[in-house]
Amino acid sequence: MDRVSSFDEPLKKLLGGATAKVMAEHLDLHTVGDLLHHYPRRYEERGKLTALADLPLDEHVTVVAQVADARILMFNNGRGKRLEVTLTDGSGRLQLVFFGHGVHKPHKELLPGRQAMFAGKVSVFNRKMQLAHPTYQLLDASDADEATEAVDAFAGRLLPIYPACKQLDSWRIAKAVDAVLPSAQDAVDPLPAALREGRGFTPLPEALLKVHRPQTKADIEDAKARLKWDEAFVLQVALARRRYADTQLPAAARRPVADGLLDAFDAKLPFTLTEGQEKVSKEIFDDLATEHPMHRLLQGEVGSGKTMVALRAMLAVVDAGGQAAMLAPTEVLAQQHHRSITEMMGELAEGGMLGGSDQGTKVVLLTGSMGTAARRQALLDLVTGEAGIVIGTHALIEDKVQFHDLGLVVVDEQHRFGVEQRDALRSKGKQPPHLLVMTATPIPRTVAMTVFGDLETSVLDQLPAGRSPIASHVVPAKDKPHFLARAWERVREEVENGHQAYVVCPRIGDDAEEEKKGKAKRKAAEEDPDKRPPLAVLEIADELRKGALAGLTVEVLHGRMHPDEKDDVMRRFAAGDVDVLVATTVIEVGVNVPNATAMVIMDADRFGVSQLHQLRGRVGRGSAPGLCLLVSEAHEASPARARLSAVAATLDGFELSRIDLEQRREGDVLGQAQSGVRSSLRMLTVIDDEEVIAAAREEAVAIVAADPELEHLPELRTVLAALLDKDREEYLDKG
Repeated sequence: MDRVSSFDEPLKKLLGGATAKVMAEHLDLHTVGDLLHHYPRRYEERGKLTALADLPLDEHVTVVAQVADARILMFNNGRGKRLEVTLTDGSGRLQLVFFGHGVHKPHKELLPGRQAMFAGKVSVFNRKMQLAHPTYQLLDASDADEATEAVDAFAGRLLPIYPACKQLDSWRIAKAVDAVLPSAQDAVDPLPAALREGRGFTPLPEALLKVHRPQTKADIEDAKARLKWDEAFVLQVALARRRYADTQLPAAARRPVADGLLDAFDAKLPFTLTEGQEKVSKEIFDDLATEHPMHRLLQGEVGSGKTMVALRAMLAVVDAGGQAAMLAPTEVLAQQHHRSITEMMGELAEGGMLGGSDQGTKVVLLTGSMGTAARRQALLDLVTGEAGIVIGTHALIEDKVQFHDLGLVVVDEQHRFGVEQRDALRSKGKQPPHLLVMTATPIPRTVAMTVFGDLETSVLDQLPAGRSPIASHVVPAKDKPHFLARAWERVREEVENGHQAYVVCPRIGDDAEEEKKGKAKRKAAEEDPDKRPPLAVLEIADELRKGALAGLTVEVLHGRMHPDEKDDVMRRFAAGDVDVLVATTVIEVGVNVPNATAMVIMDADRFGVSQLHQLRGRVGRGSAPGLCLLVSEAHEASPARARLSAVAATLDGFELSRIDLEQRREGDVLGQAQSGVRSSLRMLTVIDDEEVIAAAREEAVAIVAADPELEHLPELRTVLAALLDKDREEYLDKG
């Protein structure tokens, strides 16, 4: 076991407390192994520097350039001084600026003609790109020893540029890596020898050496190929073992009965199911009929009819004598699902009640804010089996909730639902219940193979008849204020034509704590307009009532309102008594008002791509075409604007989720967002490495089928154990 231990050494032993503390707090690196797996983001070569002409806005960059000129300027009647340095690298120019006491050292050192490495965040001032107070390292021989070293490293080699943070720039990370590199020799190799040789991979210690200190570009390629494969393979082995373990679990088979609840429901449907719904329903019914638990992910665009498919599965389970539970992420949504399901079922949802159908069952709602009497009745209906279907929030998971015989759990919008919660619900059945996870966020195939690799996937990709197209446009409020005025006119026109509109804002507003932060942010915003706080529901609603939408009924909806209040507003909006609803993203999921045709999203650049796509899906749900306006003050050349243009250009959710992933990178997909545990992916990019993932999955499935416990592969077991420390193992378990 000693071979693993050098990778587990805490960094503070080797690097000193201060550096180790910054690494732990800002880069989440704690051990030697963590740092060895913190790979360079790119490499600089002496003749080929990051062209100053191509610098990305708002990102931390490292550039190597020459000082063209430097001058000190006085301001505030000579009380303040500022040093402005112009850099050049042949492709373009970049301005550096230093203020106050910070000007002395750079003024002495950054003389015209000197070359140095600079790191900082790119911003725009007076239409020029600049770095304010960058850190820098001179690359010539004035500071003798250090400079010689830097020059040698720089002149002779590819220079690794590491993902860095404000407190620790790339070259200090490079020095720290030098200190731990000897430990690379102790790397435990997870690949079975036959596989490694068969695919001609570089040994792992050598790959780590080559990725951090490559001599040639070929070294980088070798190392990347090997390290990518390791990540994909170890993850796929974990998922394959998970799937294998699931096939060993017992579950009650649930088959629909002839002339039961499902048949009665189908008979009264006013429309026929789409081909997609038929196909997906068959996949689900086949799974429900087996004696181990179904684990299926149902993907479908907003409005593709997922709820209908899920409801039919729930009815089949009730027919077979079991109960079905549907979990929604918020109370508003749970109430909404309850409303729409009882409406779809009509008298079939009133089993045992006067006027209910003989074949019917009871459909109950269970949320945290229910009154005691209603809650007691709901709990009673569940434990006696009187209620075949229950819809609720995580209140369903509390210890007090007992089921008569839980057969199916449907989870809506999986990515908002903690893994622990799903697990707790699973343990409510006599045997593990079947699980159906629904998401309206389309997930590209490779991501499904990685993130949800232990779920079978079904996709609903056609929209039911009668859905209307949605036109989307970006409204650049800063460059073209008259576009924003026109946006409000469009909203007015929609209302005059008898329709309704949503206005979505990122923040609620008027909270004391928020107000304090808001004041500080507003002060910062006066100095730097990019720092203003996001627009708030309460403020915008107020402005619209007094200004652009005066005379229309404008109401607000947000998470801090009392549930009854929220319900009341939603009910009046659905009934058409409210013209414009100004809301936070509470409306993102599941709010269904066919008469709402327009949506204006304020500060749209503050939302993610999938979130914008979800929000947009709230309009165009009836026969009139939908309109979605994305209002943004983002700079025309910024990544944020590029993202918005992508959303405006396509309604294809799969395409957008690819863009989203490329923008966010994969760390988020597998990491924090999913489990609160750090992502294991450093090198693999889920989008681009489809072949690697597919090949690794095949090898992993074969290895696990032959040796489920990995008895003959102790190294692979060791690496898996390190990756799947308890948290991740559990996360995968509940995925």
